[in-house]
Amino acid sequence: MIPMERASPEERRLLKLFRALEPQDRATLLAFAQFLMAGGAANDTRPSNQKDETDALAQQPRPEPRPQDESVIAAIKRLRRVYPMLDPGEMLHETSSLMAAHVLQGRDAGAVIDELEYLFSAHYEALSKSDAQEP
Repeated sequence: MIPMERASPEERRLLKLFRALEPQDRATLLAFAQFLMAGGAANDTRPSNQKDETDALAQQPRPEPRPQDESVIAAIKRLRRVYPMLDPGEMLHETSSLMAAHVLQGRDAGAVIDELEYLFSAHYEALSKSDAQEP
């Protein structure tokens, strides 16, 4: 028999809430959980000196083609690979707002992905300008 780990009070509460949701709302909750797992500053556990070395090597975007039927979550992951020099923590509010507009308000994925691409590009341009102005 495989030993079962006892669920924490938070896990039990989440499961109870999940079970009370309609199927469409369950899918929304799962999509949002996937989004949260996809990134954020809290997920970067590299030592700061390793971040600096890695970031210095990643100053240019690495373009990837946009898949035809790309999900919003997959687009965020792709854009983080394309723009590894950007701090996901600085963009978390804007990115999560766009994700919420898609998941919670039913906004079209293609339109949200277009805005995400613009957002990442604009942040990259701002970073490039600030780097160029440093002595």
